[in-house]
Amino acid sequence: MKYTSSHYPRLLIAGTHSGVGKTTISLGLMSVVKDRGYEVQGFKVGPDYIDPSHHMAITGRPSRNLDSWLMSRDVCLELFERALMGSDMAVIEGVMGLYDGCLDGTEFGSTAHLARILDVPVILVMDAKGMSRSAGAIVLGYKHFDSNVKIAGVILNRVRSERHYTSIKKSIEGNCNIPVLGYLPFDDKIILPERHLGLVPSIEQELSKAVYQKIGKLLSATVDIDTVIDIAFSPDSLPAFEKSVFCEVNERFHPRIAVAVDEAFNFYYQDNLDLLELHGAQLTYFSPLYDKYVPADIEGLYIGGGFPELHAASLASNTTMMESIRKAHKNGVVIYGECGGMMYLLEQMVDFKKKTHGMCGILKGTTKMENKRQGLGYITVQAVKDNLLCKKGDRFKAHEFHWSSLHVPDDARFAYAISKCDDNKSRPDGLFTDRVLGSYAHVHFATDPELIKHFLRFMGSA
Repeated sequence: MKYTSSHYPRLLIAGTHSGVGKTTISLGLMSVVKDRGYEVQGFKVGPDYIDPSHHMAITGRPSRNLDSWLMSRDVCLELFERALMGSDMAVIEGVMGLYDGCLDGTEFGSTAHLARILDVPVILVMDAKGMSRSAGAIVLGYKHFDSNVKIAGVILNRVRSERHYTSIKKSIEGNCNIPVLGYLPFDDKIILPERHLGLVPSIEQELSKAVYQKIGKLLSATVDIDTVIDIAFSPDSLPAFEKSVFCEVNERFHPRIAVAVDEAFNFYYQDNLDLLELHGAQLTYFSPLYDKYVPADIEGLYIGGGFPELHAASLASNTTMMESIRKAHKNGVVIYGECGGMMYLLEQMVDFKKKTHGMCGILKGTTKMENKRQGLGYITVQAVKDNLLCKKGDRFKAHEFHWSSLHVPDDARFAYAISKCDDNKSRPDGLFTDRVLGSYAHVHFATDPELIKHFLRFMGSA
């Protein structure tokens, strides 16, 4: 049954805190519901690229990001409704703990804030390890912290025995008046592989498909899936909103843009790619790892983030590709690189083993992988120079997450001054030349639709 214009089945999986298993349970639920014949649309709260890749591997539909700090209320609702077209049910995976968001102390960016915006019932995931009756106190606190957030049920993770489960279930249901819908037993065979930026993307894991099915089977045996589905179908229409992003386009552009996609570069918001096409761009895809040349007859090159540091030797050995990119640059092609894409555009990259690899050399400088994070969180971007995304003085919101440090000549030109959402101190970012921009900032174009228009206008005038 496909939803009607007045009925939007939806469910949000939240956690008491990071690491409680909300991704595991979200993937398991998507797998079970998909196997029951529902067309499932996945969503991720916050600026995450990796978890959505796993959603898509299960559902067969591109997962979408929703973020109440990066986007306005109405934009969140617009992107949500648009992505639901042709589906039966939305499963939204939260971020961090239910009430965690921007570090400025507000609710923006939190799972709870988005839950209120979408008017969606929440299933709270709790790690049962090391507790019994205290679980009731925790859930009671989450229930009353914001009474406008509709916690419709609880699923427990890492339960050791039926006796353990029964004890926690009695405490939660007896004190909170919230049903416990079941549990996921402790099983070290269903742990998805992780590394420095989080889970390993699904593009690199054939084994993950079997893991999804295993999680789904475990949940089917220990969770009341029928009630979970009933909860998803309990809300009706979405709150009213005005569209401003995917609207009628008065100004259309027709550049051919090559987008890098492989194991090294796969961090893209699907809505960004859709917006480029909405405005008339023709997208073609290539691999800096495996292809020898960039596609022919292009006006633009878009290299997103990913894990180039793990493929540095292969990227460096593909000299024909790098020469092809340098030639494209000389021929006037506009090049935009985000995070990993910027690292590839620089002269050198030093990997985790301190080995140096030659890169494209279009931008001057080197990135070095460090033993701890160098940047994480929401940022505000202030343009200090005209560049291919915006004009001097423009401001927009973005996100950063990287383990590399940037080392550039003293005369390096920066397009941006960026600052944390909770700190007014700024630092430079956005290396640029006349037709090239490389930045650590990950940008969702829905944060400001003018960004994509400026990008395409710039490409037309370059």
